[in-house]
Amino acid sequence: MEISELNKLLGNIDLYLLDQLLKGRFTKEMMILDAGCGEGRNTHYFIQKGYRIVGVDGNSSAISMARISGRTLDPNFDPLRFQVAELEDIPFHSEAFDAVLSSAVLHFAKNKIHFLELFQEHMRVLKPGGLFWLRMCTDAGGAFVFKDQPSDLMQNLPDGTIRFVLTEPLLKEIMNNHNLSLLEPAKSVLVHHKRAMGVFVFQKKAGKK
Repeated sequence: MEISELNKLLGNIDLYLLDQLLKGRFTKEMMILDAGCGEGRNTHYFIQKGYRIVGVDGNSSAISMARISGRTLDPNFDPLRFQVAELEDIPFHSEAFDAVLSSAVLHFAKNKIHFLELFQEHMRVLKPGGLFWLRMCTDAGGAFVFKDQPSDLMQNLPDGTIRFVLTEPLLKEIMNNHNLSLLEPAKSVLVHHKRAMGVFVFQKKAGKK
């Protein structure tokens, strides 16, 4: 396959999401939600290959672009599969999805309370047994300095931005509260002089403890 063909097929997909595709985590029978999809960069492969994927984002301009891309990639694509919606109120019924994707979104939470609210909404729409793929800032390696008290979980990054970070204690808290298990070891990549980005592949276990 030529590079141009590969680029068209994959678009600007997150490499760590591509890793999960190659591991066979997703099937065409699954209902998949890209929560905070932006312009739909992580949906291009799914759309072209006939997967049942939908996306939501609070930015109406981004959703317009995602709809245009969807129709460009597949003339039969229903543009209403991309919807304008805030992640505090995802417009789908409980347990609607077999998989939920969240790429570089939840680290824009305003504080821990807001993060837990967003996380709860993601879990609401995910079926028991479903997969939750999460990529966000972490404090891995202790590379950066907290903006306020560590309990606020806000981090001053060397690139001048401020992000909410997922710490090991918070990771344990959300896994316990939502009956989650890791399908593979969590990993964080240090982007030199910028941030640490973690990737987590969870499964929402059926039933309650």
